[in-house]
Amino acid sequence: MAAPAEKPLVLDPKYDDYDFPTTSPVPQPGHPGHTTPEQDEKVKQLRSELEKLGYTQRLDTLTMLRFLRARKFDVEASKSMFVTSEKWRKEFGTDDLAGTFNYEEKAKVFEYYPQYYHKTDKDGRPVYIEKLGKIDLNAMYKITTGERMLQNLVTEYEKLSDPRLPACSRKAGQLMETCCTIMDLKGVGITSVPSVYGYVRQASDISQNYYPERLGKLYLINAPWGFSSVFSVVKGFLDPVTVNKIHVLGSGYQKELLAQVPAENLPVEFGGTCACEGGCELSDMGPWQDPEWARTPKWALPKEGGEAVVHNEDPGIEKPEASA
Repeated sequence: MAAPAEKPLVLDPKYDDYDFPTTSPVPQPGHPGHTTPEQDEKVKQLRSELEKLGYTQRLDTLTMLRFLRARKFDVEASKSMFVTSEKWRKEFGTDDLAGTFNYEEKAKVFEYYPQYYHKTDKDGRPVYIEKLGKIDLNAMYKITTGERMLQNLVTEYEKLSDPRLPACSRKAGQLMETCCTIMDLKGVGITSVPSVYGYVRQASDISQNYYPERLGKLYLINAPWGFSSVFSVVKGFLDPVTVNKIHVLGSGYQKELLAQVPAENLPVEFGGTCACEGGCELSDMGPWQDPEWARTPKWALPKEGGEAVVHNEDPGIEKPEASA
């Protein structure tokens, strides 16, 4: 299906307050700036149905489009996904994490499981790196807890939404909604899988269910022997759009990876030339640290009149009708 002609995002003044570009560089139907009139109507329909359930937060157009794309523009399925996400956010305490969570043990945890954002790829996306082969949960749980690891993961997802992606969008001059993810499988063996499976599954579920449409490209590097064969079977169960984003590479990954990530933005250990002072893993370098592109994230701004943000209510609790 050909993408519709590029057009401005249809904004809703009640919810849309963007200070960054809102046209996606991806000329595909359903992406901002490339929507059809039918898709624009489904945004309004989804938002209206969520308003009827009492939701007031995260109803902006870009968010509505991400949830709709994740469910092939099935409004009912998208509504269910959003409701489930909001229920999880309330139970997990997500809205308060970005401004309050302090992962003071990060440097020690990263000795066993580095997970970090670092600069951008050639398309302007944030680069996210994980080194799965170094995971040692037994050692990590002497330093931290599984709950705090997930809290850190969620905090970083919140910071991805704001300030990272908005800063990248301003610098690129077009909307950045996704990441370029590098997962280093060096050292991952069959024996290490069971011990990390539970955490990785939880992390994957959070990503897919509550932060949809954030994957731009995924490079699985240093894939062990036989991994490609297994993945070729798994591909049959994945959406073709997702499959096209995934690149499984062995130890000779540098050429393909450097075709996507500039050498000056890629850490030396992966074949790039970047060597941040204190280590790339802890630097958090990127446009979100540059005053020219960075802005104070909305979650860090003082609330009007000192009032807290009104969180979405749990639609499972019926509200009494207002008296006449």
